[in-house]
Amino acid sequence: MIKFYHNPRCSKSRQGLDLLENTGKDFEVIKYLEESPSKEELQKIIGYLGIAPEALVRKNEAIWKEKFRGKSLSDEEILNALVQYPKLIERPIVINGNKAVIGRPVENINKII
Repeated sequence: MIKFYHNPRCSKSRQGLDLLENTGKDFEVIKYLEESPSKEELQKIIGYLGIAPEALVRKNEAIWKEKFRGKSLSDEEILNALVQYPKLIERPIVINGNKAVIGRPVENINKII
């Protein structure tokens, strides 16, 4: 089943949800700010995306700027920051099987559904 990591307050995330709803396919919505992904789950998502953990970080978020910007962080430290502050996770993320995309632009979602 398709998984959609969603932040209802994000316009791109809402657009991605609309796109998925219009496909008629079954999918699960995970409101990741309410149900924060575990470190292991994030590692799996990053593997599906084929990116480094730092590429999943929203670097314009105030939390990142205040606590982490300019620091040399290991992948482990970045993962810990994402678990502690899920607002830092880029969104939306769509997973289908063992493939995933970040829905920015929203059209990226079409690549895996």
